[in-house]
Amino acid sequence: MASQDDDLRQYVEAHAGIHVIRGGGPSSRAWNGIRYKTGLSARNTGARELSMNVATVPPGAVAYAHIHDGFEVMLFILEGRVRHIFGADLEHSIDNEAGDFIYIEPGMPHEVYNIGDGPLVAVVARSAADEWDRIIDHPSDARTRDGVLPRQPT
Repeated sequence: MASQDDDLRQYVEAHAGIHVIRGGGPSSRAWNGIRYKTGLSARNTGARELSMNVATVPPGAVAYAHIHDGFEVMLFILEGRVRHIFGADLEHSIDNEAGDFIYIEPGMPHEVYNIGDGPLVAVVARSAADEWDRIIDHPSDARTRDGVLPRQPT
């Protein structure tokens, strides 16, 4: 049986120190209401401190509150509009749109809302090669409203 890492490696061309995924890779993975194109990470390259992929959030969807445990995230919004609710009690809010860059500090609780009429699409870069393995769920009114239970540690 093939591992998830083997499945992700099938999309990568490895060329003596350069690794390539042609055409952005398939949109084959999902987490917390977000679809991800297969990107580059430790799962399919020799990456030790970086990962990058493209995320799509459907219209009206919410990526429930979470924290990036010990790693930074930068986003570049390719299309759509996003609202981040953030802070210890999710007390702050900021809206961004296509063309905006966003930096999220490690440990900052935040919740992501697609507030546009179409999909929200963003390039996501992380200072962690394991992608979303070190993401911790955070309580939120939206999670409670929608009846979504936090993930259990594996």
